[in-house]
Amino acid sequence: MRSIPTANPPVSHRSGFSLVELLTVIAIISILMTLSVVGIGGMLAGKGVSTAVSTTEAVFAEARTLAMGKLTNAAVLVSIQDPTNMDTYLRRLVVAYKEIDPVTNKQSTEWTLASRGVTLPEKIYYSQSLSCKDNKTGGGGMEKVSLGGTNVKRDYQGQYIIYEFNAEGICTTPGASFVVGTGTRTIGSAETRPRVTNSAKRDFGGFVIWRNGSTSLFHNPLQILKNGDNITFF
Repeated sequence: MRSIPTANPPVSHRSGFSLVELLTVIAIISILMTLSVVGIGGMLAGKGVSTAVSTTEAVFAEARTLAMGKLTNAAVLVSIQDPTNMDTYLRRLVVAYKEIDPVTNKQSTEWTLASRGVTLPEKIYYSQSLSCKDNKTGGGGMEKVSLGGTNVKRDYQGQYIIYEFNAEGICTTPGASFVVGTGTRTIGSAETRPRVTNSAKRDFGGFVIWRNGSTSLFHNPLQILKNGDNITFF
C-alpha cells in the first residue's frame, strides 16, 4: 500500500518593523509618558493645597474651641522665624493661648503652646503676600508676635504670624484671609518668599475668617490672585 505524501505547509515570511515605525512608536510613548508625569504632578500639587486648607481649618477650629473652653485668648500661629529652615518657615502652624492666673484672674502677657502643631504638606507654603488683614480691600499685612519664655520650648521660639480669638471665640481680625500655595524655596537666597512653579501657576487655596470664627473657602484661584496669575513669588 502506497502512502500518499503530504505537502509541506507553506512557509510564511513575516518582515519585522521598519526603523521608521520603531522610532514613531518610541516618540509616541515618550509623549504619553511626559503628559502623564505633568498630569500626575499637577494632581499631587492640587491635592497638597487641598489637604493644607482642610488641615488648617481644623487648626483654626481647635484654637477657637480652646479660647472658649479656657475663657482666654488663643491663636493660630504661622512660623516666620528662620528662613533657612525648610521644614518650619511658612510651613509650621501651632496653637497657643494665654494662661489665666488663678489668684488674680488676670491673663498672662505671654503665650503658651497648646500642642506640637502641624506642618503643611511638602512644597506647600503660607503666603505672607497674598494673606491679608482685610480680604475685602486686599490691604493690611497680618500682625506678628514673638513666642518665648519658659512656657515655650526653644525649638518653637521666635517670630510668628498671628490669627487670634478672644475668650468668646470671636476673631479679632474678622475678614482676614489665610492663603497657601505650591512653590519652591532656595536656601541662602535673598528672596525668602516661595517661588511659583511653572506647573502650578494657579495652585493656591485658602479661606477668609469671619468674626464668629467661621470660614469661607476660596473656590477659584482668581479670587486670591485678583490681578491675574502673573506672579513669580508669593
